[in-house]
Amino acid sequence: MTTFRPAPAWLADAVFYQIYPQSFADSNGDGIGDFNGITERLDHLAWLGVNTVWLNPCFASPFLDAGYDISDYLTVAPRYGTNDDLAALVEAAGRRGIRVLLDLVAGHTSDQHPWFTASADDPDDDRYIWTDGTQPAPARFVASPGARPGAYLPNFFDSQPALNFGYARTHPAEPWRRSVEAEGPRANRAALRDIMDHWLGLGLAGFRVDMAASLVKDDADKSETSKIWTELRHWLDAAHPDAVLLSEWGDPVVSVPAGFHADFFLQFGGPTEGRPLRSLWNNRHGTDNDDWDPVDCFFDPGGKGSPRPFVEAWQDATSAIDGRGFAALPTANHDFARLNCGPRTPEQLPAAFAFQLTWPTLPAIYYGDEIGMRFVPGLPDTEGSVLGPRYNRAGSRTPMQWDATPGAGFSTAPPERFYLPLDPDPDRPTVAAQRRDEGSLLHLVRRLVALRTTTAEFGSAGAVAVLHDGHPFVYTRGGRYLVVINPQRETAAITLPEAVSGSPRPRPRSVEVSGVRVDGRTITAEGFAYGVFDLEPWSTRASAVS
Repeated sequence: MTTFRPAPAWLADAVFYQIYPQSFADSNGDGIGDFNGITERLDHLAWLGVNTVWLNPCFASPFLDAGYDISDYLTVAPRYGTNDDLAALVEAAGRRGIRVLLDLVAGHTSDQHPWFTASADDPDDDRYIWTDGTQPAPARFVASPGARPGAYLPNFFDSQPALNFGYARTHPAEPWRRSVEAEGPRANRAALRDIMDHWLGLGLAGFRVDMAASLVKDDADKSETSKIWTELRHWLDAAHPDAVLLSEWGDPVVSVPAGFHADFFLQFGGPTEGRPLRSLWNNRHGTDNDDWDPVDCFFDPGGKGSPRPFVEAWQDATSAIDGRGFAALPTANHDFARLNCGPRTPEQLPAAFAFQLTWPTLPAIYYGDEIGMRFVPGLPDTEGSVLGPRYNRAGSRTPMQWDATPGAGFSTAPPERFYLPLDPDPDRPTVAAQRRDEGSLLHLVRRLVALRTTTAEFGSAGAVAVLHDGHPFVYTRGGRYLVVINPQRETAAITLPEAVSGSPRPRPRSVEVSGVRVDGRTITAEGFAYGVFDLEPWSTRASAVS
């Protein structure tokens, strides 16, 4: 088992907030969000209590895949501002106790990157995966656009040629396969170090790594890809010991032992292709892939699903991680539908946040979810947002809704120039309105974030014991706090047996409760109810934000 330097202490208490920069805040009136706009809104994040921000890719790009097609890793895209603007954002965030992570696209570039245009004209350059042109190219390969014969392998869209990190296995019918120690793969590993070193030297706190499992090809068990990340983690431990790597892998059982400090449960990845996360949130509306196996989600008004698939996957991950890192749980992301999607309505969201912010995964709040922004259906394909007949990612990427002005406080540009249209619902939620209403989702999320970050039992290291894995879902944290979640519309009640360890004592103190009653061992939860209780009823510990 590989030994790494322990994860930086700050990571255990991280509450992530993901910002899609195009859609967060536009400071110059061009209809596209930018760094200065984010800087101007940092006080919202500080008030909310989040302490770590992850920005989607903000590097130079032709934007055929919303910036995940990078043409220069060391220069930011002009639409967002300058490198100095990013540095100012990082410095301003730091003054508020907020760290900033960038998105590292490690496995491919844009086909407009100078590396690729040079490789397309040089048969001796193996920085990308090329056939030699002596035989028909395998499926998915794209004909060379340059003087070089043969074809290249894209990672995703044709405009995203895969960087060559080698093949786990050679094959006599494909003599162009390179080993992981060939010149091109070694150059690409060195380039990743150079890129990370550059940005970490400017004050960034780490990276979320896109498609982290995609590097070495024909690597069924991901062992060769894992070796690359192990090598990079050892370098990071020595060169930047306070920095972190988060992976878009979707399988913490593999990714964290390989060297990542944390991995997200995602809508894909792992042996069940994202079933744990989908079993919580995916109601088959919004973004949906026809190839996903059907699974009823637990946060469903009809009470169809169960928390068991997620809990079992989390238990497996925790065992494999063995204290060396963390699993993270997002509310949504730029590729996956928001919580407020299809038949899931705003009244159902508080229970979802009560679960997400009290479970011992690192929580990641997708921008706007804290006010219940809606997944907006029917939008045009924008910068490669459409992946399938029922999978348009644009619905999760609409402008942040700050206030009730015509541009929602996002931009002063004419609406037709907005990166994406605003949610047309006249009742769309806004930060301003919810700040004025202490009964709003926004205030609840703020209180739950504070509870998590100020109460050791709710942290990532606090113990969890599941008392009932149905409706309602009941668990304890740290042996002291009882959490009750009922995501269905119908009332649910249970009586815990006396033999259950951690059964609630009489008269627990309410910490954050809506629609839940605890009477001895009997728990009754109304529809869409949630409750957090202190089992030491005479404690004077503060539990809310003033």
